[in-house]
Amino acid sequence: MATVELTAENFDEVVGGSEMVLVDFWAGWCGPCRQFAPTYEKSSEKHDDIVFGKVDTEAQQQLAAAFEIRSIPTLMIVRDGVVLYAQPGALPETALEDLIDQARKVDMEDVRKQVAEQKAAQQG
Repeated sequence: MATVELTAENFDEVVGGSEMVLVDFWAGWCGPCRQFAPTYEKSSEKHDDIVFGKVDTEAQQQLAAAFEIRSIPTLMIVRDGVVLYAQPGALPETALEDLIDQARKVDMEDVRKQVAEQKAAQQG
């Protein structure tokens, strides 16, 4: 599957409507972003069940600001609407594949339970 361009208009629909989404925050002027792009694209072709999105931080400044993106490239993994990972830096292919495997193994029932407990603690 090719990568999907994410914008403020389609972000919630794409990310909210998919089980697992990888989001690459990037910009055309960013050297490390351009170096990471082929690795990201190659990985997107291996994993048909995952949505690979890209956010151009220049064109989508509001979206980048909403996620407090301070450094690019930043990779974010969202599974079932929960951000599991968000870190700046270009990853080598083996590290990206390992990260995807780890995200697949996360027990989302446990994550949802922890999120609910945190919300309850904040409200109480």
